[in-house]
Amino acid sequence: MESIAELSVTRKVQAHLPFHFLYGQYLPKVLQYRLNPELSFNFQTLDIFRENDYRRVAAPLREAGLRVTFHAPFMDLRPGAVDPWIRDASRRRIQQAIEVAAYFQPAAIVCHPSFDDRYYVSSEDQWLENSIQTWRQLLTAAEEIPVRLVLENVYEQGPRQLHRLLAALDTPQCGFCFDTGHFQVFAREPLTEWLETLHPYLCHVHLHDNNGDVDAHLPVGEGKFPFADLFEFLAEKDCHPIFAIEAHSERNLIRSLENLESLAFLEGDAAC
Repeated sequence: MESIAELSVTRKVQAHLPFHFLYGQYLPKVLQYRLNPELSFNFQTLDIFRENDYRRVAAPLREAGLRVTFHAPFMDLRPGAVDPWIRDASRRRIQQAIEVAAYFQPAAIVCHPSFDDRYYVSSEDQWLENSIQTWRQLLTAAEEIPVRLVLENVYEQGPRQLHRLLAALDTPQCGFCFDTGHFQVFAREPLTEWLETLHPYLCHVHLHDNNGDVDAHLPVGEGKFPFADLFEFLAEKDCHPIFAIEAHSERNLIRSLENLESLAFLEGDAAC
């Protein structure tokens, strides 16, 4: 990883990293190469680790002046579920990650609102009503940190459902995270429609690539996502989100950083 220390882009992005990997192996490398981590949490992490564990990691990150963002748990969770028990369990898991944020003071927590046309057949309005209730409760918890929650696209085919939710919540404490890889696989409406609709809420971007078939998490620029179009749009709108590379291997992280450096997309500073 020695080469990435010389890349200017390294200081301008977040690097996806499961918390248990950082705790058990990668903290020295993160500090050495000054990587800004986006720490992800799953149910096992939240069940196993305790206050002293979080403090042990948060202190050196803070002393190094590294920016931290979070990714809340999402597996099996449905914050807009029709079943109130499922909805409540989903809220409580996400709230656990918000409580951990008190130790790290992250710039944002990425969450999945989890709308899926194939699942919520004829239930979009119910999903929206339930989602509003859930996220208002979570935003109340987030205000105490304080930390911004950013809602990420996954299976949504178009921007309408996320726009309805964000407009209903109507608070700068809740924004939009645009995931390039998820768009490339699951979206059916064009990129311009997504960006024009949701850019007023856009404050976070997940960067990874694929060929439109599976969510492969390829390095940036090694699939078919039109990154040039995205960054051109952001420049035109003077929009400066936080960027996070969602690589699932050390190699792909390095490749993404190298590709972003050569493409010169990130010449300014990120702001959210």
